[in-house]
Amino acid sequence: MSIAVRAEREGERVRLVPVGAFDLAHAPAVAKAVAHVPPDLEGCRSIDVDLSHLERIDGAGAVLLARFLDRLDADGDRTRVVEDRNPEAARLITRYRKNRVKPPPARTRPMSALTKIGAVAVALPARVNDTLDFAGHCAAALPKTVASPRSVDWGSLPRLVQQIGADALPVTSAANLLVGTIIGFLGVSQLGRFGAVVYVPELVVVAHFRELGPLVTAIVVAGRSGAGLASEIATMKVSEEIDALRSMGFDPIRWLVVPRCVALVLVVPLLTWVGDALALLGGLVATVAITDLTPRAYVVATMDAISVSHLAGGLIKSPFLALAIGLIACRQGLATQGGAAAVGARTTTAVVLAILGVIVINALFTLLYVAMGV
Repeated sequence: MSIAVRAEREGERVRLVPVGAFDLAHAPAVAKAVAHVPPDLEGCRSIDVDLSHLERIDGAGAVLLARFLDRLDADGDRTRVVEDRNPEAARLITRYRKNRVKPPPARTRPMSALTKIGAVAVALPARVNDTLDFAGHCAAALPKTVASPRSVDWGSLPRLVQQIGADALPVTSAANLLVGTIIGFLGVSQLGRFGAVVYVPELVVVAHFRELGPLVTAIVVAGRSGAGLASEIATMKVSEEIDALRSMGFDPIRWLVVPRCVALVLVVPLLTWVGDALALLGGLVATVAITDLTPRAYVVATMDAISVSHLAGGLIKSPFLALAIGLIACRQGLATQGGAAAVGARTTTAVVLAILGVIVINALFTLLYVAMGV
C-alpha cells in the first residue's frame, strides 16, 4: 500500500494530495511521508489540500497531517483543506489543528482590578454564547437519543448512579442532619424568647423541606460529584478520547453527557428526600436536648407541620438543580484544552459555577413560589 503526499504545482498555487491509509497501523510510513516539505511547496502562496485519495484516516493520521499543515503555515496561513472531497477527514484534521497546544504566553505585567473587570466584561458575551450553544446541542440530542437509544452509553448508568448516589449518601446525610440540628438550635434560641418553642418543629419542616434541603444536597453533590464528572470528561478530552469517539461516529453529548445528567436527575431527589428525614431527626435531637419538649410532642408537631406543598416544593426543585450540575460539569469538561493543569482549572471552574448555578436556580424557584402564593 503506497502512502505519500503528492504536490501538484500550478503557478503560485499548489494542490497537496495525501494518498493511502493515514492510520495508526501505518503511522511510521505516514510520519515519513510528512517529515519533509516537498520542494514544490517552497515559495507558493496558496496550498489546497485534497483528501479525496485517502483510503482511511484515524486520530493518529489526522494528528500527523495536522502538524504537517501547521509547519506549512509557519510563515503565514496559506493552507486550505478542501472539505467537499472528504468532509469527515477534513473535519477531523481541522479539529486537531484547532485543539493543538499553543505555547505559553509571555509574562506580562499584572493587570489592575479595573482591567480585569473589563476583560471579564469583554469575554462575557462569548461565554454566554458558548453556554447557549451547548444547551442547544443538548436539547437537540434528546430526540436523537429517543430515536437511537444505542447512541447513548446506557451501560455506564448503574456505575454513575452508584458513584453519584450511593457513594454520596453518607456525606449528604451528614450535612442535612447537621443543618437540621442547627435549625433546631436556632429556632429554640429565637422562638424561646417568646415562649413559642412548640413552633420549632414547624420551622424545621418549612425551612428544610422547601429551601435548605434541596440546596444543601445539591451543593454537596456539586462539590463532590460535579468535580468528579468534570475531571473525568476533561481527562478524556486532553487524552483525545473525545476525538476518538467522534472519529468512530459517536456524538460525545449523547454518549457522555446524557447518561450523566440522567443519573443526577434520578439520584439527587432521592438524596434530598433522605436528607429531609435526617434533618427532622437533627431538629428533634436539638430541641429535646435543650428544652422540656418531649420527643412524642415534637413528633406530633412535626407530623402536623408536614404537608404535600412543603415536601413537593423542595422535591420539584431537585431535578432542575441536578440537571444544572450535570450540564455545567460536562460543559467544562468538554471545553478543556491543554494538559493536567487545564484539567484542574476546569474542575475548579465547574464546581464554582455549579454551586453558583444551584443557588441562582433555588432563588428563582423561591421567587416563583412566593409569586404563586404557595
